[in-house]
Amino acid sequence: MRKIGLISLVLLGIIATIALVFFGVGLLKPKIAGIYIETNPESSVYINGDLVGRTPYRDKREASEVVVRLIPESFEIPLAPYDAKIALVAGIETVIKRDFGDSSENSSGELISFEKIDKDQVNLVVVSIPDSAQVLIDGKDRAFTPHKTSNITPGIHRLVLTADGYSEKTVEVKTHQGYKLTAIVQLAESGTKVSELTPTPEVEKEEEKEMVEILSTPVGYLRVRKEPSTLADEVGRVNPGQRLTLLEVDEKTGWFKIELLPVENGGEAKSGWISNQYAKKVVGEGGISPTPTSKMPTSLTPTPKPTQPY
Repeated sequence: MRKIGLISLVLLGIIATIALVFFGVGLLKPKIAGIYIETNPESSVYINGDLVGRTPYRDKREASEVVVRLIPESFEIPLAPYDAKIALVAGIETVIKRDFGDSSENSSGELISFEKIDKDQVNLVVVSIPDSAQVLIDGKDRAFTPHKTSNITPGIHRLVLTADGYSEKTVEVKTHQGYKLTAIVQLAESGTKVSELTPTPEVEKEEEKEMVEILSTPVGYLRVRKEPSTLADEVGRVNPGQRLTLLEVDEKTGWFKIELLPVENGGEAKSGWISNQYAKKVVGEGGISPTPTSKMPTSLTPTPKPTQPY
């Protein structure tokens, strides 16, 4: 009997030793966490200052706090990089998604991380940039960020975030029993997308031309002269009501230099001077308004030197 008891003690000692060895190995073995990064456009991934790959990037690392830097690969438009300090939790994959813009304010994305809590609980925390955004959970529960709730079941949930002046963003998250899920969501300022950052040439507005409107004359028309003087040769005639483009104003006499219709044989447009006594400045579209019906001839054929002062 003594021999059997000794053998039992030895076996118990061996079992206890093996258990201690396994327990010690478990304590010494590094706890592994996961990380997944997805960006648009693709980016280089730096973790703790080391280049580890390009997006989409997935890896398993020792659970710890790490510094992540994402540098977008864009050769046409400069895009803003992304920096974050993240706590990787053992047994959980932390997710980073990013849509790059030309500045941090014009970029959007989400950071999904986890924290262990009581094994019977499920918590969801939604934080937004900017603050006080409206969040709609699964299309029914509405709240404002920052928002924390324990009234949620494990599984996939759909978050829709909106804020004045920012583009709407939809995020899908998966909650787990015994963990608090924190979703940090950044909204991009509205009206700014990566595809819209290419500068487009501005269309110059055509300035409104200054015009001259012909007033009534005693003879029903106004003579157009070669120089700003009643002694200059006549080069044509215009009728009351016509609007013609103003080219110049003579400083001494105040006469108007106007642009005339092209001559009938297809030559270049002509110009001439008219008395400011029978015309006034107006603002309107370039060109010449239709000539009112008149019994007087509309031909611009030069006539003999006149004696009238207009």
